Amino acid sequence: MAEREIPEEYLDGYAEILSEVATTGRRLTREEITSRRTLGEQAADAGHGLRTLVSAHLTAARAAWPTTPGSADSALAAVHQVIDAFAEGYERAQRLAVRQEEAARREFIDDLLYGRSDLGRLAERAERFGLRLSHAHAVAVAQGPTAYDEGDPVPRQVEHALISRFGDRSILLTTKDGRMLCIAPGHQGEILTHFAKQAHAATDGGRVAIGRPQPGPGGVVHSYEEALNALELAERLELEDPVLHAADLLVYPVLTRDRQAMAELVLDTLGPLTTARGGPQPLLDTLTAYFDSGCVAAEAARRLSLSVRALTYRLERILKLTGANPADPAHRYMLQTAVIGARLLDWPTTEL
Repeated sequence: MAEREIPEEYLDGYAEILSEVATTGRRLTREEITSRRTLGEQAADAGHGLRTLVSAHLTAARAAWPTTPGSADSALAAVHQVIDAFAEGYERAQRLAVRQEEAARREFIDDLLYGRSDLGRLAERAERFGLRLSHAHAVAVAQGPTAYDEGDPVPRQVEHALISRFGDRSILLTTKDGRMLCIAPGHQGEILTHFAKQAHAATDGGRVAIGRPQPGPGGVVHSYEEALNALELAERLELEDPVLHAADLLVYPVLTRDRQAMAELVLDTLGPLTTARGGPQPLLDTLTAYFDSGCVAAEAARRLSLSVRALTYRLERILKLTGANPADPAHRYMLQTAVIGARLLDWPTTEL
């Protein structure tokens, strides 16, 4: 493809400067340098390539090269000054454009994730960033041991891995509150799965939560909130899975929707454990390990670094204090729900 011809306006006064400097041996004045910088900024704003602009300056220098003997050194110095000032102005305009683009992108992301903008206007702005908000979208959120910004090596590594495999594919990668986010079309779950794999590896074992696909302009924020809630639940419940799907954790918000009822269940069912020697925590940990291991005593004992006999003693102690037998299916659901509620409500650390 042929490059666009450079308008003569960006070389305005260049030949005259070159001729005069070559004749007098002086350096460029401050006004002349400022004018070259201004032309560089204008050329950048017009979308011309710097390589082509430099080439045009060199071509113009050859055409206007002074013929006065001994003028070559001064002429070369002038060419150098002109191109250097022009490039400085060009680069300054480019940096400003990048900052403005980053600011617009950040404002869009904030409005998108917090729902602070008119949905119709938000959908129009989204197309600029490759999103069609009339369709369903899902959001994955990755959390690592440190906070990340968009320009950091880890987000760039993850972005490179995704773009290399999927191209742009209407994917938006960004950071928010120190976490990495990936927004993708709801029907392309493989994108978020790959993002989770790459983010887990790049963050050296970080955790990723994936929200459910949600339709419409408000769908992104809903999916984002689901992913954040999944990360919070995983921390409270001490889940070990590196990748969490909000769809798999829907039972927990249901359990805590009526907080007062859950608090009453926890206190009525597990409250008697506070009278145990050493407090309720060891027996709560025993119940957690027992239920997490599928009620297999040997596996629960291994997880707690106990003998099976010691575990059995603890289960008997729980039965004696609460009147509920963890091994009895008739009691198990109530006990397990209460244990989950205790972890969600941070009991007994937090008073209910």
